[in-house]
Amino acid sequence: MRVLIAEHDYAVYTDLLRKAAPDIEILSSGDSAELAKMAVDAPIWLGQPDLLATLLRQGHAPQWAQSTWAGITPLLAEGLNRNYRLTRAVGIFGQVMAEFVLTYMLVHEREVLARLVSQVERKWDNRPGLSLAGRKALIVGTGDIGVSVAQFLVPFGVQVYGVASTSRTLAPFVEVGALDDLPRLVADADFVINLLPNTPQTHDIYDAKLFAQFKPSSLFINVGRGVAVVDADLVHALKEGHLAGAVIDVCRQEPLPQRHPFWTAWGLLLTGHSSAPTSPPAMTRLFVENLNAYVAGEALRGEVDFAKGY
Repeated sequence: MRVLIAEHDYAVYTDLLRKAAPDIEILSSGDSAELAKMAVDAPIWLGQPDLLATLLRQGHAPQWAQSTWAGITPLLAEGLNRNYRLTRAVGIFGQVMAEFVLTYMLVHEREVLARLVSQVERKWDNRPGLSLAGRKALIVGTGDIGVSVAQFLVPFGVQVYGVASTSRTLAPFVEVGALDDLPRLVADADFVINLLPNTPQTHDIYDAKLFAQFKPSSLFINVGRGVAVVDADLVHALKEGHLAGAVIDVCRQEPLPQRHPFWTAWGLLLTGHSSAPTSPPAMTRLFVENLNAYVAGEALRGEVDFAKGY
């Protein structure tokens, strides 16, 4: 069985996959032209969606493709072939994403950045730090990663609420509302954590009207997709004090253009899409697990519904 690896870290994946599944034939290259030639004879692809999309545009198609990213937006572009099975990376980002979220929640509560300013100004800053215990976190997007983040926060005494496409009962959330419930739920949240995927229904959700409902002391963390936020409205909301701060990991355009207002927005911290990098060893384990299921005709983890976009 031939597997094509289309990844910037193709050498790392090639080595890991040869050790994990020595019986398969691996095709990989860092040269795009060579990769296109190999794609002709490879029914299974493993790689990052932007490179896989390039191969699809060239007229190649797999029987099954495993994305190394949680998001698969490049593969949903209009006009691209969808006559194949696609799985996205699931079950490997929960802990690292939860650590990222927890880091900035603590930075906010302990006022770390303000203390750094005090140090630069040589001011003795002995203000008491606050605790996460009893705080309310709203996780917007209660999929695989959202549930992991919630489970991570509960031991710290955080009350976790969620938002999904439809309301539901889901542990460990106190409540999971629908998107229509978002204005009500953000009004009572100390932390609003966006984990929504990129779909037509999730564009421009965080606009001026919604930001006006936020608690003035709240922190907004966007680790989902940049298209969910109306950038100018967030900048204005921060300036007007509708929320206390924002941690923005994902943007509409990456890298962020030099003249974008996020660079200088008051209370906004940019983290450069660093929240949950893919771990090649974990990704390889997921791929081998799915490969075995594929061969056996069993269900695949993380299979994408092209109609839904995730």
